[in-house]
Formats: sequence, C-alpha cells, structure tokens
Amino acid sequence: MSEKMIMLGNEAIARGAYEAGVKVSAAYPGTPSTEISENLVQYSKNGNIGNGDLYCEWSPNEKVATEVAIGASISGVRSLVSMKHVGVNVAADPLYTVSYIGVNGGMVMIAADDPGLYSSQNEQDTRMVARAAQVPVLEPSDSQEAKDFVKFAFDMSEKYDTPVIVRTTTRLAHSQGMVELCDRTEVPDKPYERNIAKNVMMPANAVKRHLVVEARTNQMIEDGCSFPINRVEMNDTKIGVITSGIPYQYVKEALPNASVLKLGVVNPLPKKLIEDFAAKVDTLYIVEELDPVIELQVKSWGIKAIGKEIFTVQGEYSATMIRRAIGGEQVDIKQAAQIPNRPPILCPGCPHRSVYSVLNKLKIHAAGDIGCYTLGAVAPLSVVDTTVCMGASISTLHGMEKAKGKDYIKNWVAVIGDSTFMHTGINSLMNMVYNQGTGTVMILDNSTTGMTGHQDHAATGKTLQGDTVYAINIMKLCQAMGIKNVTEIDAFDTAGLEKLLKEETAKDEVSVIITKAPCVLLKSNPPITKKCYADSEKCKKCGMCMKPGCPALTKQADGTVKVDDTMCNGCGLCKGLCKFGAITDVPV
Repeated sequence: MSEKMIMLGNEAIARGAYEAGVKVSAAYPGTPSTEISENLVQYSKNGNIGNGDLYCEWSPNEKVATEVAIGASISGVRSLVSMKHVGVNVAADPLYTVSYIGVNGGMVMIAADDPGLYSSQNEQDTRMVARAAQVPVLEPSDSQEAKDFVKFAFDMSEKYDTPVIVRTTTRLAHSQGMVELCDRTEVPDKPYERNIAKNVMMPANAVKRHLVVEARTNQMIEDGCSFPINRVEMNDTKIGVITSGIPYQYVKEALPNASVLKLGVVNPLPKKLIEDFAAKVDTLYIVEELDPVIELQVKSWGIKAIGKEIFTVQGEYSATMIRRAIGGEQVDIKQAAQIPNRPPILCPGCPHRSVYSVLNKLKIHAAGDIGCYTLGAVAPLSVVDTTVCMGASISTLHGMEKAKGKDYIKNWVAVIGDSTFMHTGINSLMNMVYNQGTGTVMILDNSTTGMTGHQDHAATGKTLQGDTVYAINIMKLCQAMGIKNVTEIDAFDTAGLEKLLKEETAKDEVSVIITKAPCVLLKSNPPITKKCYADSEKCKKCGMCMKPGCPALTKQADGTVKVDDTMCNGCGLCKGLCKFGAITDVPV
C-alpha cells in the first residue's frame, strides 16, 4: 500500500496505532486528545477480537481506561490509552505501577499537553510525570512523525518491557500534514504466562522490579544514541539547538542555518549523543515548551547551555519568539495582527443557561466542575465560584460545610455534568453521604459529554463502537446511595426549579437535583419547530430577558430587544422571563 493523505495529528496517531496492530483502545474524551479514539474506532469492523479486529471504548475516566489497557497488554495484545494531560493525573496510580510491571503486549499512552491553556485548567508538562514514573516519552513534530512514532513506541514498549508515553500538544494534535499510509501489521498475540513476581505488585515483588526499571532506563539511555528518531542536523556550528516536538518546527523556521539535535525520545535522554553534539557547537540553546525538562538534565551533566534564561515557561512558542530571544530581533507589536477577544459564552438554547439564571436570581453560589457549565462563572450569569478538576464540585462543597457548618452552605450548591458525574462525581457524592453532609448537588444532565464534542458515556446508552447498551440511570444510582431527596426536573422549568432549589437547600441532609434537557447541538435532537420573536411595540425595555446573556438577543439603539432568528433555538427562556408578553413563539 502506497498512499498519502493530509491528516490531523490526532488522525495520524490513530492511523499509527492501527498500522501497529493495536487490538484494544480505551480513552476518556479530553481536548486535545479526543479525535484519536473517534478516528481509531473507524478502523474497527465489529469489535470481534477473536477475528483479529480492533476494539475501542470510552471509559468512565482515565484511570479506568489505563487499567483496561494494562489488562489487554498483560493478556498479550497491543493496547492504546489516550487522554489529555490532566487525565494523566487521574491515571497516575496505575501508570506508576505498570512502569514496574512492564508489558506483555506493547502498551502506549497518548498524553496530550495543552501549552497556551486553550481548553485546560493548567499547563502541566507530562514529561515531568513520566520522569517520576520512569516511563519513556516520545515527542513527534508533525503528522507523519505522529504516525511513525506511535509505531516505534509499540516496538520500543515490547523490546524494553515498558509502557511508553507519546506526548503531543494542542498544536500537533490539531494541525495537518501529509502522511504516508502503510498496511496494518497483524501482530500475533503473545501467550499469557502466569508470573506473580512480575504482575503482582506487593512490596516484596515491587522492590525487585524497581531494580529492573533502573536497569531498563540505563539501557535506554545508552541505546537512545542510535535511535533513528533522535537525529543530528549539522549546519553552522556557531549556534546549536537541542529541541523536540512542535518547537522543532519553530527552530527550523527561525534559525534555518543552525545545527540542531532533534530528540524524538525526550525521556530518558541519550546522554552521549547530547554531549557529542554540545562539544561541536559554540553556543548551545535548549528550546522546549513548558518546563525545563531537557535543560535541567543537560546542565546537571556540566554542559553549558542557554534555556529558560531567555525562553518562557508559559504558553506556546513561535518562530518570532525564538528569533527575538536568540537573535534580538525587534517585532513591531502595532503591526502584528490583533485578534479581537471573543468572550466565552454558552450556546443559544443551552439548558445550563436556564439553570444558572435561576441560581443567579436566588443569589446562590455554585461550586463548579469541568465542562461547558464552567462558563457560568463569567458575566452576566456569574454563578460558579470554584472550578478545580473533574468531580471536585461535590467534594469542594462538602469541604466547605465541614469547615464552616451547615448554615454556611445554605446558599451554595455543587454543579456537575452527567459525563463528569460518571467520571469522578460518583465517588464524591458517596463521600458526602457517608460523612453525613447536607449539601445540595445539581447534576446538569444534557445527555452527552458536551465540551469535547458530544461523546457518549455510561449514562447515554451508546458506546464508542456504536452499540446500544443499558444507560445507567443517574436518579436510581443516587437513590442507591441512600439519598432520599433525588428529583428530576426539566432544565427549562425555571419556576419549578426555583421552588425546588428553595426547598432542597433548606434541608439538613444531602439532596440531588437532576436537571434534564439535551445539549442543543446534539444531532439526535428533533428539528426546531419554533423560535422566539420580540415585539418592539410591547417591549418595556426592562432588560429581564437579557439577564441570562443569550447571544441570540441584542438590545437595539432605542432600548428594545431583538431576537436573531439565525441563532435562536426556541428554548423559550427569554419568553418565560418577559412579564409583558413581548416575546412570543413563532413557528418555523
């Protein structure tokens, strides 16, 4: 097979896994990694592993996904697990231990970092986690390398008996490049052999496996000098640059005549290769996004180099930034393209806006979570006060109560989405019940994983493979925990929700309110049959309909309100807020 295609980095990663003979893939959706699984599942025929097919799943969280991949590897097949960088935190428990266990079939983790914080709550560097876990890390620079490095990672995993991380970034994941396609390699399953000393990490076994890990790392340091994905590009020796990943592209654009050591393996580092390269150049620079992972190790060997003294530890790099830092090039900021800011906002017709409008009216604070509903923190809704990580809303509210007492949280709720509740919210709610909390938890059930692009989860009744399955009943799940006060309500029933919130927040026991309305962007939604229309002659210019901040509503020069029918989804929130009948339904 000899064919070339333009592919996103994530598409190329999926292709690489397919060509490498992967049989099991598990993931939790998280930007910028989501498209990997969505593309990989397209190579699956029917998920029948016995016939050599490929199985893909959305797991409830990254820890579970990693454990699924570990189980597949131990059984003897190649497995893949994909997540964004903060998902690596959730997966850290099994990751650190599988580093000791090693693999049977090759196991690769895709960890997508997010320099620039395009869709994340921090800029952590996965290479730091990998160093602590003693797991090797590969870092591709374009779509072709994304495919090739994944294949190399599986071979490396089996050769050195280790899980391997392929680190990507948002820029690589979502940029396109030409990729040469190859046929799938059908890798024979490795036989399973019962090995308690290797696979059961009780202390007596783990202490011996630690020695194996150290020996493995030393071997990879030595072998890394001849890995084909670590390469030296010698040019003018006045300037030498050590770099990897997407920054390599910026270095080549900014410093076309410089000598470059491009590292494909960024952990562990090939010490001898780096020492030899450094000895050949007059001035050595280290260009890497986020933390000085390479720099600190190189300097610890006594090699003189320039790194974070002139480069930032924040955000994405660029060719312009590198030219300015190394060459002192001046950039006229006035002439640089100025992109107008677009404030984050919930979509027209979003059920979260309806819920938050009621919380805002009642002046109730919300401990928030990760998802579209985080946008409730900004004006004009201004309801969400905290956002930490997946599932933290419920635990945060519980901690507030234990610190300040029951009365303190009477005007607080925890808000969490249905997918996030399935991810890690269940444990938090169990803790609240077990430790006799009294808070009110709102599960904003929009029937999808909205922020990452409408992926299914355990409560939607659909799998990544496309199978229809039993949908976990969130209401019954909460009741099974012993919670007496569990109520479902239409997210757009603002009057009923206001009454319910007043009742539930006044109680001295745990209560759960499940607001139900599908995400307005779901393709499975029925066609829109009505939209809202504002009659300027009836409008009293009170501004009540504008309070929720729906982008379909605008205030005219004379103070009246107009509804943009190209944006309106007919949710009726504005109509319910207008007490003068100025907003009505219009059939479409």
